[in-house]
Amino acid sequence: MTKVETAALVQGQVFARIGLSVLFLVAVWIFTSTQGLTGQGLVVSPFVVAAAVIGGYMAMNIGANDVANNVGPAVGSKALTLTGAIIIAAIFEAGGALIAGGDVVSTIKSGIIDPSLMPDAATFMTSMMAALLAAALWLNLATYLGAPVSTTHAIVGGVMGAGIAATGFGAVNWPTMSKIAASWVISPLMGGIIAAAFLYFLKVNVLHKVDKIKAAEKWVPLVVAVMAGAFTMYIMNKGIKHLYKSSWTEIVIAGVVVYALAWFASRARVRVRSKNMENRRKSVNALFVMPLIISAALLSFAHGANDVANAVGPLAAIVSAADSGQIVTKAGIPLWVMLVGAVGISIGLMLFGPRLIKTVGQEITKLNPVRAFCVALSAAITVIIASALGLPVSSTHIAVGGVFGVGFLREYLAHRETKRNRLSAIAAMAVGTTEGLHAVENATPELQHMPKIHSEQKARNRMLVRRQHAWTIAAAWIITVPLAAALAAGLYFIMMALGVKP
Repeated sequence: MTKVETAALVQGQVFARIGLSVLFLVAVWIFTSTQGLTGQGLVVSPFVVAAAVIGGYMAMNIGANDVANNVGPAVGSKALTLTGAIIIAAIFEAGGALIAGGDVVSTIKSGIIDPSLMPDAATFMTSMMAALLAAALWLNLATYLGAPVSTTHAIVGGVMGAGIAATGFGAVNWPTMSKIAASWVISPLMGGIIAAAFLYFLKVNVLHKVDKIKAAEKWVPLVVAVMAGAFTMYIMNKGIKHLYKSSWTEIVIAGVVVYALAWFASRARVRVRSKNMENRRKSVNALFVMPLIISAALLSFAHGANDVANAVGPLAAIVSAADSGQIVTKAGIPLWVMLVGAVGISIGLMLFGPRLIKTVGQEITKLNPVRAFCVALSAAITVIIASALGLPVSSTHIAVGGVFGVGFLREYLAHRETKRNRLSAIAAMAVGTTEGLHAVENATPELQHMPKIHSEQKARNRMLVRRQHAWTIAAAWIITVPLAAALAAGLYFIMMALGVKP
């Protein structure tokens, strides 16, 4: 009876979440239908209303899947509770979208297809609807499978597939697509290497020192200041680019100034807090909790400012084409369209986000505040480096790559430590000293069963990063663009066959 009651409760919660999401989409439908009465000169057709509902569905899926990368490490390290993370992310995601999301959006994401090859505005609008729906459906499936994927890549695949279906393969900008394909490797690799490098630095210079508190007083202010400077540059480059277009000179100067201010402030804070701290790793971890919470908020703000375009870009294209009767590559975003995207992301996060938050923060590898801090820092630095070099990268791939980088570094260090201890015991046995004999006596059971012990230790090391999640996520990343493209092409042909046109 207890199992039946528990199962009923779980199913009830699932149906409640689905019901609330349907209510949101109904509200979008009603809200969009009234926009023709506002005197803005826009006649809202049933096609535009349907597109708005699909845009709201896409926004919810972005909130359910993509936002987990911003707050997952903070939740996994227990710097934030799941509820606290959802509240912070929802506020800053919506704030980023509404404050810094911009009033103009590119209707053809990343210049994937040539809109001039579209025969007419109706074909263009139909292809954009197919692209939007295909991306939303794939994100929904990826969330169900527990795989954090790039929403940018999903919408890129959707636009590409719908564009090919509408105009042929010649419409696709293949050099741009090759760069996006390269980002599948570049993004996680850069994020993983940078996160692992910072974690190794902190382990060597702080966590493995005899006097950890004294080492923390020296090095923690430095890395916190690096994070403050990096996030300043990140926000100026990505978070407020629609409000103010900063030059790289301005970005670098602002980063250096904030770095200096943060170093002085952090040094004073660490000295005050370290006076009554015990000389333990747990004490050092506590110094990174507040910077980690701030980083989660800033990542969410920047994500809302940038990725809301993934939800409202095609929708804005449809609205603009319906209003003007022409194909546009840059479309103004009506306030109601931006509201659909911002509110949809927040609702999707609150209703369905916990699943991916747990995957990123807890199920790939075990995180503590220091490790999660390195992941957040790598996300900001990687985006800055990639932007400076003109490389297309995915924030999702960077964050998840950072988590894997931290986990694989832990595996490597654990394996190296085990190997060092085993070799020390063998060397001591060969020397035959008093200390060596004592080491041999303690090590003999292990040496007698070395193949078995080595196998068991190898298995334990491997569990530091769960391979099942690694393969699932990697596979989802690889198939995102082609699957979304195939789905969008299929939906476009179905719409045309059923006569679904503006």
